[in-house]
Amino acid sequence: MERKNTEVAELEEVYMSYITVENLEKNYIVYGKKFLKREKKIIKALDKINFKVEKGEFLGYIGPNGAGKSTTIKIISGIMTPDSGEVKVGEYIPYKQRKKYVKNIGVVFGQKTQMWWDLPVIDTYNLLKGIYKIDEKKYKNNLSYIIEKLNLKEILTQPVRQLSLGQRMRAEIGASMIHDPEILFLDEPTIGLDIVTKHKVLNFLKELNEKGKTIFLTTHDLDDIEVLCKEILIINKGTVVYKGTMKGLNTITKIPTILKISLKENSMNSSNDFLIKKYNAVYDQEANRIEIIVDADKKTADIAKEFFQHFDIEDFKVEDPDIEDIIKNIYEI
Repeated sequence: MERKNTEVAELEEVYMSYITVENLEKNYIVYGKKFLKREKKIIKALDKINFKVEKGEFLGYIGPNGAGKSTTIKIISGIMTPDSGEVKVGEYIPYKQRKKYVKNIGVVFGQKTQMWWDLPVIDTYNLLKGIYKIDEKKYKNNLSYIIEKLNLKEILTQPVRQLSLGQRMRAEIGASMIHDPEILFLDEPTIGLDIVTKHKVLNFLKELNEKGKTIFLTTHDLDDIEVLCKEILIINKGTVVYKGTMKGLNTITKIPTILKISLKENSMNSSNDFLIKKYNAVYDQEANRIEIIVDADKKTADIAKEFFQHFDIEDFKVEDPDIEDIIKNIYEI
């Protein structure tokens, strides 16, 4: 019985960990000059990083320029081979089984197009149908779905070179989905989109994820991360510094939360003045409001409870750190 339970646990682990990255390392060699001599320098792009991604997860992968994001994506998508460590996606090792593996992934790499520059968009899709050997019925269904969801009808017959950046990004996302892959790697997919189109693309990606697609998103637009991603992975200087939910993100920074408490008339008196001193709060007599800066290691709920016990409160607001400030703080660690 014990053996059977162990086997079940192992099977569950295999299923849940759709992408497994272990001790992944990648170095680049660059050459420069020092006192007229050629000097070799090793840049550590990835420094033995480890993480797992569950099947059906929508992961936001963020970090400053040069942090190692693109290198990670290239290795996981099978474009690049690591110096050491291992990557497994489902049953595949991407860089060792690339031909079989690519049938199961879709990729949009920012400024690098997978479209044929001088061909109309629909011709590119037809070519991809042949490359991926997509069944005619499946292709028609996929094409119809993509055209509708990404609003591509008006640009299908236009050559790719004539498209605006926003139009091309929509077409690129369509191309990445034409063979209905299980996993999507997206690098800045909303770049160049107007507000209305961006909203449609975000809804499309959300719908794909709800249907079970695993999506790996890299972007500098933190609004996209907040709207789409259940989990985020932060990399800095080739090292993973955080993997978890948006809610848990502020626990790893020292950025304080701010409590703003509006009081009812005549609520402030000498008997409850001790709380102001206890928490180094600021009382604005004119606005009849208290402001408290709560350090990350203190519990906001406990402080709030104390104030509710001693004051007549009209309004209570908790201002958590802004995600951009949190990310900026992590980059500086």
